[in-house]
Amino acid sequence: MGSFLRSTWTISVFTWREGMRKKTLIGFFILSILTIFGSSVLTAYVAPTSGTSTPSEIESKMIKDICLTTISIFGVLITIFISASVVPNEVENKVIYTVLSKPIRRFQYLLGKFIGVQLTVILNLVLMGILFCIAVYSKEGIFPSLLIWAILLTYCEFLVISAFTFAVSCSATSAVLPTIGGLFIYIIGNLTEYLKDVANRVGESTVLADKIVRETAYWLYMVLPNLQKFSLKNQVLYLSVNDPPKDAQIPQVIAYALACTVVGYIIALWVFRRKEL
Repeated sequence: MGSFLRSTWTISVFTWREGMRKKTLIGFFILSILTIFGSSVLTAYVAPTSGTSTPSEIESKMIKDICLTTISIFGVLITIFISASVVPNEVENKVIYTVLSKPIRRFQYLLGKFIGVQLTVILNLVLMGILFCIAVYSKEGIFPSLLIWAILLTYCEFLVISAFTFAVSCSATSAVLPTIGGLFIYIIGNLTEYLKDVANRVGESTVLADKIVRETAYWLYMVLPNLQKFSLKNQVLYLSVNDPPKDAQIPQVIAYALACTVVGYIIALWVFRRKEL
């Protein structure tokens, strides 16, 4: 067991180091830093000075909106890019043959790679989150505890996207298809909630076409990951930054993310074991 853990951790650290060296990830991270820091400057020019809210409140809301959007966009790009490229790149460079020739199981190799991906995603998200909290604290002078919860659920979203993108990458020989697949998963995951609305709008109609649409929408809603469960954006924008999350069942949402991640990893392992290497 000790040898298993050491070998897995070695693969994870190697994957993390390789990920942090990628110029694309560094570019995404630098752009996110510039956007987060630039949000304070931008709001000074675009924030209106009239209305029921004070200019300070409007500027603070805009800073939070820009920062949340920045973390979401660049965080998703980093997650998809690293999850989609880590296995195909080693297949293309034939490094995987050297690794698997050693006493390392495919399950162990894949687990190490996945953990390494998560280390990369977590580090980037934590750094962006710290900058976000500093930007909000400098504006409001309150420790933004609500932002901590929002960042935690954002990582849960990234974890689900990463698991299914990782599964797609295990069947590919280049990072192009998994990257497209990861973007598709992200888009579909944010549209899943609309499938429930479609099923409800069709109602109890007895028309065959309506029944097919209702059942299809319902089962797609049940099967596909629902990424809207992890969003606290409205609460961050409209509540005080030190308020606790409202109407959000944090333990259930985290458990949902872990369940989706396990499913994605099992699919990745099943695909990887069938891959001819």
